[in-house]
Amino acid sequence: MTQEPGSREDRPGNGANRSGSGADRSGSGAERPDAAEGAARPADPAARPGATAADPPGPSGATPAEPAWAHHAEHRAHGEAPGAQDVPHGTHGPHGAHGRKPTAGERWTAFKNSPFLPATVLVFILAIAAGLFAGSYTYSMANPTPRHIPTGVVGEHPSARGEKFVQGMEKSLSASLSLHTYDTYGEARNAMDEQKIFAIMRESPKGVELDLSGASGSSVAQLLAQAAPQVGKGVGVPVSVKDLKPLAKGDPRGLALFYISLAAVIIGFVGAIQLSVQARALNPAERIAYTIAYSLVGAFAIAAVVDWWLGALDLPFVHSWLILAFTMFTSGMVFTMFNTLLGRWAMIPTWGVMVLLGNPSSGGAVSWPLLPSVLGHIGQWLPPGASVNAQHTAVYFRGHQHLFPYLVLAVWALVSCSVFWIWRHRHPGGRGRVPTHATAP
Repeated sequence: MTQEPGSREDRPGNGANRSGSGADRSGSGAERPDAAEGAARPADPAARPGATAADPPGPSGATPAEPAWAHHAEHRAHGEAPGAQDVPHGTHGPHGAHGRKPTAGERWTAFKNSPFLPATVLVFILAIAAGLFAGSYTYSMANPTPRHIPTGVVGEHPSARGEKFVQGMEKSLSASLSLHTYDTYGEARNAMDEQKIFAIMRESPKGVELDLSGASGSSVAQLLAQAAPQVGKGVGVPVSVKDLKPLAKGDPRGLALFYISLAAVIIGFVGAIQLSVQARALNPAERIAYTIAYSLVGAFAIAAVVDWWLGALDLPFVHSWLILAFTMFTSGMVFTMFNTLLGRWAMIPTWGVMVLLGNPSSGGAVSWPLLPSVLGHIGQWLPPGASVNAQHTAVYFRGHQHLFPYLVLAVWALVSCSVFWIWRHRHPGGRGRVPTHATAP
């Protein structure tokens, strides 16, 4: 059989080519492990032995496909998560716990644990405190009105002329004169020095003599001094007015004692606040010791400025200094007590007791007969009122000191120190203690 040229058998190298192709295929299969290893190679070509900065092109001159590790490394270099660019535009990633909207309960929990909750609460607390502060001082001081004024009468009972004068005074003042009778003028004068009465009324052939005590209460004395001559003219009774206990020339309105007591009260608890912030690590005994220290130094500064520098008052220096120091210490320990019990909200009750309630009812700016009756009684039992009373007596009625205001300050200081010491583990300050949660397994 004649074979045509170019037949299957005549094609040289055909089988060899096929076998070679098979060999190439097997060789290609042998190279696959190397390709798998390349997928795990690092992105930096310099980290691979024998690698160059640029991979050589393939057999046809085309750049080989970029491995997955290099693609992810490029995204990481640009701050993107792997696969972030693989999501087509307009589509969303996988849904899960981080993809859904938080519930109302989760939002409230996050808000409670954030600084926004106490900040929001403080906004409303400060607004309420501002309103109460303005209201308490306006209510007690803006328009003082007498309720009853203790007045001494020399003799058994006023005569008809005296009764007419008393009735005219009560009508003019819209208040009652609480009359206390004394057999002699000396007894009545002693009662005035004891601050039991604010005025002494006695009759004379010329009319009625009204003796006042400006130091007992300038606002009361001023009110009586203005009303008495007008009432006397109205009822036809001549009246003479005399101030037996005038105020100091440097303090004609009698406010200096109120201001120095106010300074001691405010600096007292502000100092305790600063100790909690600036010296938080103080232990209980150290905190009390430093409260005593700044009280003594601060009170000395107050007394020195008012007496030695300004000359507004002639203070019994050591006595007034110790009263101010006692007031400042008591105020500081009151804050420390509330800080132990209430933590960061301690300022609220401290401000309420000392400033909103204590100072307007202290009788320093407005005498207690002109205060609303409730405030007049409460003020004597609070540290600001006790401080004003003790200071007032020390300056103007030496030798007639009362124990009561010192007992009030002592009780507040003792209770505050006791609460702080007993529950000192609750106080946010101190050092050398391991928190409870740190000892938990």
